[in-house]
Amino acid sequence: MNKKKIAIIMGTRPEAIKMAPVVYALKQKSNYIDSIVIATAQHRQMLDQVLSLFKIVPDIDLDLMRPNQNLNDLTCRVLQLMHKTLTDVKPDMLMVQGDTTTVFAASVAAFYLKIPVAHVEAGLRSHELYNPFPEEANRRLTSVLTQIHLAPTPLAKEKLINEGTKEENIFVTGNTVVDAMSALLKAPFSFSESSIKNLPLNQYRVILVTSHRRESLGEDLKNTCLALKEIIKRFPDVMVVYPVHLNPNVRKTVMEILSDVERVALIEPVDYLCFLYLMQKAHIIVTDSGGVQEEAPTLKKPLLVLRKLTERPEAFNAGLSKIIGTSTNKIVAEISLLLTDEKAYQAMIGNNPFGDGKAAERIAELITRWVRNETPLLSSENEFKG
Repeated sequence: MNKKKIAIIMGTRPEAIKMAPVVYALKQKSNYIDSIVIATAQHRQMLDQVLSLFKIVPDIDLDLMRPNQNLNDLTCRVLQLMHKTLTDVKPDMLMVQGDTTTVFAASVAAFYLKIPVAHVEAGLRSHELYNPFPEEANRRLTSVLTQIHLAPTPLAKEKLINEGTKEENIFVTGNTVVDAMSALLKAPFSFSESSIKNLPLNQYRVILVTSHRRESLGEDLKNTCLALKEIIKRFPDVMVVYPVHLNPNVRKTVMEILSDVERVALIEPVDYLCFLYLMQKAHIIVTDSGGVQEEAPTLKKPLLVLRKLTERPEAFNAGLSKIIGTSTNKIVAEISLLLTDEKAYQAMIGNNPFGDGKAAERIAELITRWVRNETPLLSSENEFKG
């Protein structure tokens, strides 16, 4: 039989991390599938780190990142360049992952050319259009254009059904980030970043912090930094490690409040392998990141989420994370509780609700069955149960 072309697109570091296992799994199906990796490089430097880590060389690199590019500019560029790319490549399917502008705009380009879309990590919802921004809108709009919805959890499937998506088009695979982490954690860890190498991580209880989302900027980020400063003052056996995002608005606030505080290590963004190492060393993880909400439970680390709501409630529902917002007093109280109450700390450690390390395998088998016109694409007994 003729092989089918499956185009796999990625633009940011999280997309590449979560698509890497899928790329490898599809290559194992090369008798049926010709996979083509397309990079938009929406985040050039951070995307390249992950591609290098997983030894993935894009077949096509659109290199569309520009300084001070706003969302309208980015959307237009993705649409224009993906229209030409898809017209030239003529894939039988486009695979997208997550909720970035790359995902949304590429899905629109595919729709205009009547190319089916498979959406990895479908069904995440916060139910507030502007929170997170623009991701909530991106994923909702992408779902409308998607033919195969690859939901990471049963809850994500339920949300899609509630929106009117046909159940026969939704398949629960687990989250591919668990696959990626499992593969990387099997290898012996080595790192070159001196900012990591010289940190006295074994001498303190480490709080690992990431905060960079658009909705976290301004007063919310200031509140977070003031809370961290207070925690350091109260607990002499605690150290904060904060890889500071490259966004100038983030760096200005963080540096002004925390740069001279003892036992606060403000470091440059690290590659994904180093970040995994930091998560392993952390006693508590504090974040506004979506991906970290999935990664921390995999490593059995208590997680405090610096947001008012989340599109990933599975960890919260399982008691493995708390959504604490950005009030200085609330952040101080929740961190202090985990530092002083062992029972509260242990209660936030449990089985990962996001995946079992077999998501990419399920996706590759499903896509192969789609290529071969076989049904069901994924039997209910083989779905991830959560």
